[in-house]
Amino acid sequence: MASKPPASPVELNKLRLDDARALLGRDSALALPAEVESATEYLQSVIDGLCELSLKDPLTGLANRRQFRTVLDRTIDMVARSGDPALLLMLDIDHFKKVNDTHGHQAGDKVLQTVAATLLKCVRPMDTVARYGGEEFAIVLPNCHAYFGGTIAERIRQTIQDMAIDIAPGLEISITISIGGAYAPEWVRSTAALWTERADVQLYRAKSEGRNRVFLDTQQEIFVSAEEKNMLFGHLALGDPAWIEGIAGETPGGNAVQRVN
Repeated sequence: MASKPPASPVELNKLRLDDARALLGRDSALALPAEVESATEYLQSVIDGLCELSLKDPLTGLANRRQFRTVLDRTIDMVARSGDPALLLMLDIDHFKKVNDTHGHQAGDKVLQTVAATLLKCVRPMDTVARYGGEEFAIVLPNCHAYFGGTIAERIRQTIQDMAIDIAPGLEISITISIGGAYAPEWVRSTAALWTERADVQLYRAKSEGRNRVFLDTQQEIFVSAEEKNMLFGHLALGDPAWIEGIAGETPGGNAVQRVN
């Protein structure tokens, strides 16, 4: 049960806000206002800044993994309720370790920042670009049909391949990325883990088949796992596994669910 906030106003002089101010002061975009009209307004600005800081990757400015999971869960809920298509892309910088080993970690950081900025330019404002971890990124594209998904993924790959990254005065390098993607099963309340795993499978395929390429799991060939079947049909089966197995190859509308082996 959630606790109720106290009725009395907060006394700012009794709050230990030094650490919060120091954290926000390191990012000019999150700096606290020089003047505020009230203690409430000041405290709200601190809270807003800390919330944004907790959801942002400090190096690239992209959504961090925590925010990525929140967006993924929200998108899964949207797909389950509306049936609108949504695509998850997982992207990995090819041979990134070689960049760090050859040019140093500052050069590696510059590559990550440049890739992050480029990804943001390649997608719509409604899409979410996140740093998933290390040299891996993720993009959630809601309301994304198959013909658009393949186009955007290829555009990202080509844009990264064609750009030159300044890592030091007079020194430029080129990189490539591998991209794997999967569409969320329409009308199925999947899970973030299952959706991410599907996209990861395609990313692994792109890496193992030569890198600098795109592989997407198409909407028509999505595999619906036993766990997802149970999420979709379990409340109708009343706990009868045989009943679930009997309709495992059909959607609620009677269309066959194709499988990827």
